[in-house]
This record gives sequence, C-alpha cells and structure tokens, in this order.
Amino acid sequence: MPGAQQAAKLAAEEINARLGRDFDALVVLGSGWGDALDELGEVGSQIPATEVHGFPPSRVAGHGGMIAALTCGRTRALVMRGRVHLYEGHSAAAVTHGVRTAAALGCASVILTNACGGINPSFSVGQPVLLTDHINLTGASPTSGEEWGTDRFVNLVDCYSPRLRRIAAEVGQGVGEGVYAGVSGPHFETPAEIRMLAAMGADLVGMSTVLEAIAARHCGMEVLGISLVTNMAPGLVEGGPSHAEVLEAGEASAARVGRLLRGVLERL
Repeated sequence: MPGAQQAAKLAAEEINARLGRDFDALVVLGSGWGDALDELGEVGSQIPATEVHGFPPSRVAGHGGMIAALTCGRTRALVMRGRVHLYEGHSAAAVTHGVRTAAALGCASVILTNACGGINPSFSVGQPVLLTDHINLTGASPTSGEEWGTDRFVNLVDCYSPRLRRIAAEVGQGVGEGVYAGVSGPHFETPAEIRMLAAMGADLVGMSTVLEAIAARHCGMEVLGISLVTNMAPGLVEGGPSHAEVLEAGEASAARVGRLLRGVLERL
C-alpha cells in the first residue's frame, strides 16, 4: 500500500487526466452543503470520487461523493462534494486524502465547509461562521506515523488564514467568527460535554474539518474554514439534534452559503 504522499500523487494524476489541470483552490462541501454547488460557477465535468485512487466511499447519507471542476471568475476550483470521517472507521490518512490530493494538484488554498452545532448562543441556525481556530478532540493527527519522520511538527498558529477570513467577511453579510471543536462522533454530544466545550472556549462543535485543516497546513496550503450552524448544541434547546435536521438546515441555506463561497473564490 502506498503512503499518503504517493497515494495523493496517484490520485492527482488520475484527476489531471479526467478533469484537467491548473487548479487554484479546493472546496470541500460538507453535510448539507452539496446544493451550494449550483451557486458556485460554471461546472466543467465531474466524476464519482470512488473512481479516483484512494477515495473510499462515504457510508453516510447526505455526504455525496463527487469531484467536480469549475471556473469561478479567474479561479479554477476543484470541488469535493462530500467527505469521509473517522467515525466511519476510516484512518486519518483516508480522511485527509482529498486535501493532500489537492495539494499535489497545485492548489494553494482550500475552503473547508461543515455542518455544526452552535454552542455560542449568539449564533443562530442557518448562520455561516468563519473559523478562527480549532480544538482537536478527535485523538488523531494526519501527521502521525512513520511516513513523516521529523516532517510532522506543523505550526498551527493562524491555521485558518486571516487573509481569507477578511475576504469572506467582506463578501458575506451576517457571518460570525468562532472556535470549532472537532470531535470523533458519530453520536451527538451530551449537555455536560457541551458545557465543558463552552468552558474550553469552543463556539461550535462538529465531527470533521480539523484533520483536513492540519493536513492542509502541513502541505503549505492557505485554509479557510466555514461552519454552517445547522442546530443548536444539546442542552441549549429542548430536545436534541438529528442528522435529518442537519441536512434540512443545509438545504434551506444552500443559496446563501453558495453565494458566500462564490464571492470568496472570485477574489482569490
């Protein structure tokens, strides 16, 4: 089995052959973000992710699994509709394979999107929030293992690019900013865990993104993280969240978040 770098190189060669070359940026569309693709720009061609080396199938409804090429202004973007997660039984290397593949394709920037629970009570359902930082509670890292040797100690100060956040804030109206706590899932958090996360300084909580952000910085890419608040976290509202609720909130916000992503891509 090839290591992560070789797997990314092989996948990049296959994407080059099928979708073309000269990509500037990667966009990862998380849960409920799939319909935003229609707002992004002129879609060239797309292929099932499972037809590309190293991309395992997602086992979660609503997570797609397509790779598309599109042009947005002067930016040529690679869009990955859907991702895989640790909670599906995948390794950190598999979870971050898409990001490393984009780096091998020459992408200088990556926009990581996700659906999340809102911990900060100032946020509302349907609101996009720009990530300023994260707390990795997954217990995993994409730079662990023998492959990386001493090239594993990636600096995560300003992991989420201040420059890209400024662009997104100028484009989007009513976007928030906050710290994202990444957990392994797949169960939703308990009210006690949410109180703990709030005390730690988390504004949002979700089950993705942090490993991809680390891998992107390890590859030298500039990172923009955008969470869509699809539910308020357990203990903040009566009852609790459901996966169906997450997808419904994403669908309702597709046009808004799509315009936000398009505005950022046009200004890269």
